[in-house]
Amino acid sequence: MLNVTQSKRVMPVKLTKAPGVERGAEEPAYGFWGAMAGFIFYWLAFAVPILLYGANALFFLLYTWPFFLALIPVSVLIGLIFSVLLAGRLLLMILCIGVSVFCLFWLVFAQLTGW
Repeated sequence: MLNVTQSKRVMPVKLTKAPGVERGAEEPAYGFWGAMAGFIFYWLAFAVPILLYGANALFFLLYTWPFFLALIPVSVLIGLIFSVLLAGRLLLMILCIGVSVFCLFWLVFAQLTGW
């Protein structure tokens, strides 16, 4: 009986690259710009109730800050997701991120104020 090291049908493994795959080429960092857009739109959405309702909204936002603080990572994640899905389409990406973050922020604001 043959031992494993005495096998006669051992074939060497050849490593080849997949066709069309280049390791040197880098893609643009759409994810970073989407996350930044989500973060910027969060602060813009945070400013809208203050601009509309004045100091009363500021005191309300300061009173309910944990709810709105929880929206920061969600806004960044929304930006990241849209930037990956819409890579290369910058204006559409920014539009979708802005609308989504504003609607999410306004939804939380409306739920907390009881509208």
